[in-house]
Amino acid sequence: MKIAVVGSYGVGLTMRVPKVPAPGETVSGGEFSEGPGGKGSNQAIGAARLGAEVSFLTAIGDDDFGKSARSLWRAEGVNAEHVVTAQAATMVGFILVDPSGENCISIAPGALAELTPDSIEPFRTAISEADVLVVSMEIPLPVVGAALRIGRELGTRTLLNPAPAQPLPDELWPLIDVITPNQTEAPVLLGLAPQHGLNDEELIRELRKRTGGVAIITRGGSGALISDVDGITEVAARRVDNVVDTTGAGDSFTAALAVALSEGQSLTAAASFAAVAGAHTVTIGGVIAALPTRTQLDSTIGSTR
Repeated sequence: MKIAVVGSYGVGLTMRVPKVPAPGETVSGGEFSEGPGGKGSNQAIGAARLGAEVSFLTAIGDDDFGKSARSLWRAEGVNAEHVVTAQAATMVGFILVDPSGENCISIAPGALAELTPDSIEPFRTAISEADVLVVSMEIPLPVVGAALRIGRELGTRTLLNPAPAQPLPDELWPLIDVITPNQTEAPVLLGLAPQHGLNDEELIRELRKRTGGVAIITRGGSGALISDVDGITEVAARRVDNVVDTTGAGDSFTAALAVALSEGQSLTAAASFAAVAGAHTVTIGGVIAALPTRTQLDSTIGSTR
């Protein structure tokens, strides 16, 4: 099973502070941590840990963060030979977290802003050979569109994880075989007002109408909804005793869904497998540490084959 991923890589620089400083104020006593992230990288690593052969396309800087990224991908078995080394710095996110858990985030896209539709061309072979192409939206929208068009042209199943969400141009919807927003992202994709008044079933019908393919809305602890030619199916959430960190759950779900679909599992079985992967992830702090291996999932739920 082969998966091609087009998406982001970045580093999160987190400071836990006694209080968020006011303009001109300096606050001491913070606790600093940093870690690799970016939805594309997380999904590529998640799929590789579940046994897929993964090729990844993103852009990083010629800096220490970029060098660390390449070391990480080598260690995780992700093929990063087509990753672009840009003139700008590797993407970073600066995150201030106060004692209540509220945060302020500022992102410098850096290298990711240098990705263009032409960046996808050298990745054609990887897309052609893949069973599933996974695309997320922390990269410029024209690059998202180029990846989906090439996937459609080459006959590779396309999976769009539409995060962070923004309204999609009309011409992109027919290029998507599987779309996986959460409850917040779905109405944004459709260009609806915040007080749109639609329930999840109405939203997922509209998503499927736009793509003509499969729509999945993830609903956290309430599981997921699937809409395909057979109608709407509810997938139960996998219950966990202790939620530690929900940060990487969506990326874990997407990676596992892509792996299961590439194996030929039914849509419902694939979504159930993905739900278990997401549930595993929320029980462990940090994203990379929390992405499960196939052995971990199989020991929890038994063989999924």
